[in-house]
Amino acid sequence: MASILRSYGLIFMSQEKLKTAATRRMEVATLAGGCFWCTEAVFSQLKGVERVESGYSGGKLENPTYEQVSTGRTGHAETVQITFDPDVISYKEILEIFFSTHDPTTLNRQGPDVGTQYRSVIFYHNDQQKAIAEQVIKGLTEDKTFDASIATQVEPFKAFYEAEDYHKDYLKHHPEQAYCSLVIAPKITKLRELYLSKLKLQI
Repeated sequence: MASILRSYGLIFMSQEKLKTAATRRMEVATLAGGCFWCTEAVFSQLKGVERVESGYSGGKLENPTYEQVSTGRTGHAETVQITFDPDVISYKEILEIFFSTHDPTTLNRQGPDVGTQYRSVIFYHNDQQKAIAEQVIKGLTEDKTFDASIATQVEPFKAFYEAEDYHKDYLKHHPEQAYCSLVIAPKITKLRELYLSKLKLQI
């Protein structure tokens, strides 16, 4: 009898776990902060982040290619779309990390990458995200966190076009490349220095 009860208990617990997973309230943040190889590498390491996709937002051309966006004439920015659990990491925390891991004061540029496709943008999905973005920018400005004015744009989200497969997990697949060691790696080092407690366990 006891074994039967234990079995029913395990079944009940499993069903509860499945129910909890199915009803989790996931949210999406869409951000542009320079080369999406960098921003994908940063946000994929955070607890509560379920998925990070590289792509293009902010332009007029539908389904643009990397080559088209790289001309700087399509209006798109290299963007990441982040699916996250707000019970683990908040939208405000994601924005704070966003501002800590790229330079929001340079217009249409991040380090060696120059062009409108490398501009800093927060594409908000609702009024709450817009308000939080404006609040974070206001706080950083009042605290004089940066030596220059913040150039990050706050725009309504319209569309996100996923990038080509060869861009996915770029750092993971190409750690030996100079760009990864010289540009991406320092951002990961800074992330670990500032937000170690928020990172997933590294295996």
